[in-house]
Order: sequence, then structure tokens, then C-alpha cells
Amino acid sequence: MTQSQPAATQRHVQTLEVGEDEAGMRLDRWFRHRFPALGLSHLNKIVRKGEVRVNGKRAETSTRLEPGYHVRVPPLNLDPAAPAVKRSSSSPEDAKFLKSITLFEDAHLMVLNKPWGLAVQGGPGTKRHIDGMLEALTDAKGQRPRLVHRIDRDTSGVLLVAKTRLMAADLGEAFRARQTKKVYWSVVHGVPKPFQGRISLYLKKGPGMVGDRAVADKRQASTRAKSDLEKVRVAKHGEEDAQHSVTFYTIVDKVAPRLAWLSMRPITGRTHQLRAHAEAIGHPIIGDPKYRLDMAANDPRTSDPFRALPSGISNKLHLLARRLILPHPKGGTLDVSAPLPEHMQQTFDLFGFDAKQYDPIDDAPVE
Repeated sequence: MTQSQPAATQRHVQTLEVGEDEAGMRLDRWFRHRFPALGLSHLNKIVRKGEVRVNGKRAETSTRLEPGYHVRVPPLNLDPAAPAVKRSSSSPEDAKFLKSITLFEDAHLMVLNKPWGLAVQGGPGTKRHIDGMLEALTDAKGQRPRLVHRIDRDTSGVLLVAKTRLMAADLGEAFRARQTKKVYWSVVHGVPKPFQGRISLYLKKGPGMVGDRAVADKRQASTRAKSDLEKVRVAKHGEEDAQHSVTFYTIVDKVAPRLAWLSMRPITGRTHQLRAHAEAIGHPIIGDPKYRLDMAANDPRTSDPFRALPSGISNKLHLLARRLILPHPKGGTLDVSAPLPEHMQQTFDLFGFDAKQYDPIDDAPVE
């Protein structure tokens, strides 16, 4: 296999082999990955003229590549003044931090214990996030670790990261095929009945009804409008863009009638699924500013459900991505658990909950 040479020497025909980490790449993306100084117009020209060949045949820029394919690369007009590929800011501190929150790591993947309040990906006004920090772990071959899934900013716990593009694709397929088992722990207002159940609802992004309850009045609707745009709501079957969602839950322990520790297993993976489901059954997760019952609509004397809780409970979201189990693409089973975040440990200590006790969600149905 002929290796890629520095840009200044790309003046001859080469035949390059597609690597395992480049599986499924479009031809144009492969060129951008291998030759970042190559202009798009020049790439389109040499492909159109048939100067680029894949396994000896003409190809299109949209041609998908697989490991072991051979790509004929003609002499290239590279711009030595082309700007370098822009990378997210990274630092040794980022690498050190990521290592400090690593629960498990091997040559192919790593499992992080994401702390409360840290975003997984960037967005408006978000400068520090896991995805950006992963740049600090780029290896000598330019392989950058990739997120396999996401959890909310205010959810703590297990976050899976692949070390190569191919591993990310394999792990992503396991999620899509529902070969993964995810367990979340939450502390909710009140005690759900029955003690173990299945929540099956259609969810849709956008404002409107919260569960089966309308916003109390226009004033409340106005103050909530911005937040609701970032929420999901319970929708009707057949409603446009509505997605079916299923969660199994069971009570692990409780302090009746104030609160309960739930173990939750999402079968589907919808946005804010567990938070919306908890509210929909009348038991929102403690510390959730988005999905909380409109107590004022039922009892004008109680405008804030948090007032019913004793002091000493943090107002941070009490939701932990506790455990992730899935087949490891290289063989065996990956089974990793995250410890309680500090604010949830404080609540557990306050009410005498024991994180080491048996989790009855293990007996819940798979589907």
C-alpha cells in the first residue's frame, strides 16, 4: 500500500488503500480527509474526467468506500497556502479531565462518567463540551474519538465514546438494533402506582400540552414559551412527527408519600424521554425545571412542587445514566456502571437509600 505523502510531493499517481476507520465514507469526504489542501472544484474535475478510480473503475464523488478498496489518485494541484483544517480548541487539561472521568477504556472505546451540568455537544452559548474536549485525545494517525450517543447536559453518568470511525459505526448499529440495555436511576416527586410499570406514549417536540394538562393560563404560557420550544410533549397517535416511546420503570425504594427512587429502562431513545414520561405519569424528576407538574393549576396554595421537599435536597436534576450493557464489537459484553453524582448521593444519604441494593429493573421485560 502506498502511503499518503506531504502535500508538496503530491505530483504523481498513487494508489491508496481505504482503511478500516474509513468504512462507509463518501469518496469526496475521503479526499478531504486524506488531502485537506485539495480544492473542491479540482476534485470534482478529476472525478468527472475519470482520473480517479476505485478498484479500477470510474467513480462518483458520492461513491461509498469500504476497507480494502483501492483508490487511484492522479497528480493533484494542492494549494500550499490552504488553511489548515479547523479543530476545536483542546488542551492537555482537557485530556487530563477526560482521563479523570473514564470508567472503562480499551484499544477501541472508552466509557466516560459525564458530570452534571456539562454538555455533550456544542450549541448556542455552549463553549465547553465533551465533543470539543475529545479533540485533545486525537492520536498520531489523526484519529479523533467520536461520540456514540448523547445524554442531556443535566443528566449525569455513562457516556460511550468510540476511538475510531469504524468502531463508532459498529457501536451505533448496536444502538439502532436495540442490542443495548440502558438503565437510569432517578428520584421523583411522590410514589408512582403501580410500583412497577410500562409507559408507552407518543412524544413530539414543541410547545403545547404537558401530559394531558394544558398550561394553566396565558400568563404562564408566555413565561414558558421559550422553554417549551426546547421540550417534547405527549402527542396523539397519528399526529405529525409524533414518535412512539416506551419506558419500563420500577420503584427501588421510597419515602411515602414524598418521593421515590426509580430505576428506569428506556426501550426507545427519544429526546427527553425519561423526563417527559416521569411527568406524564404525575411524578416528575426532582430538580427538573422543564418537566414538572403545574401544581398551581391543581392547588393555588402550592405554586412550586419543590417546596414540598425538605431542605438538604439539591435542585439539580436527579437523573443518572446508571448502567450500559451491550455486545462489544470485538467480542464479549461491555457492562459499565456509573456512581451516583454528589447531589444524588446527598439525597440518598438523607433518606437512607442504599445504592448497593438489588435493582429490580433487572427483572423487567426486554420489550
